[in-house]
Amino acid sequence: MPHPGWQGFRFDGIGTSWEISTPAPLPPVLRSSVLAEVERYDSTWSRFREDSLVARIAAAPGQYELPPEAAGLAALYRQLYTLSGGAMTPLIGESLERLGYDPQYSLRPRGEAAAPPAWDAVLEWHGTSLRTTAPVVLDIGAAGKGQLVDLLAEQLGSHGVPEFFIDASGDLLNGSTEDGGQEPVQVALEHPYDATKAIGTVPLGSGALCASASNRRAWGDGLHHVLDGTTGAPVRTVVAAWALADTALEADALATALFLVPAEDLERHFRFSWLKVFSNGSAEYSAEFEGRLFT
Repeated sequence: MPHPGWQGFRFDGIGTSWEISTPAPLPPVLRSSVLAEVERYDSTWSRFREDSLVARIAAAPGQYELPPEAAGLAALYRQLYTLSGGAMTPLIGESLERLGYDPQYSLRPRGEAAAPPAWDAVLEWHGTSLRTTAPVVLDIGAAGKGQLVDLLAEQLGSHGVPEFFIDASGDLLNGSTEDGGQEPVQVALEHPYDATKAIGTVPLGSGALCASASNRRAWGDGLHHVLDGTTGAPVRTVVAAWALADTALEADALATALFLVPAEDLERHFRFSWLKVFSNGSAEYSAEFEGRLFT
């Protein structure tokens, strides 16, 4: 619990565990509203559900109308696709499934790594309008959980909850709808090779902290979920990254982008602080990063 005496609302959603902590228990009507929003988001964006909109897009090309949050995803993904030279792409789902991270969780590769199609070759995505010229497997996992955190924060604010802390399995938002910000919460930074240990801590004030690590959703012989969209192969140089930003959407996306884009390039376009750890054991962090690494 981030603050003594706060109450926690725990539930499962989009394939992971969540906890929303608040000074007072959430009323039943708000809990139901939160769960309904999680279900709505999952039924749209999950590539692991046969009944999702993403599954329909994968089945046949055509014109699709997406929900309002799609506009934010489209703009952010397009910007990061350009900055990364195609390495970060919402079309990475096809490459993940080829390596075994498929809707059946077979974890059995169907062949060698292969890059997904280029964005402009198969996809037109403007705001909530999406048109495909071929079946494509969208995967917005690099930003989706963070966006859902923000959507739930909006719900809490609209229901008059003044302070809250959302923990979506390590994607964190310390939120307040009042002026003055939030009391910082000390967050442990998970060791990329041992989930029972930490490599340091960072104080999270008002805003979001999200992480991406190659030890999460890893399988087979060195396979994991952070792929380079130009090759379809797992990234080998970076093993973990953390990003702190105003919104969980940006923090989530940037934590993955740090695997694929030099941090200084991202800093020219986004206001955030960061830490990343390399496979050789070294680490880099931004000048604004306020965390402490253990020696």
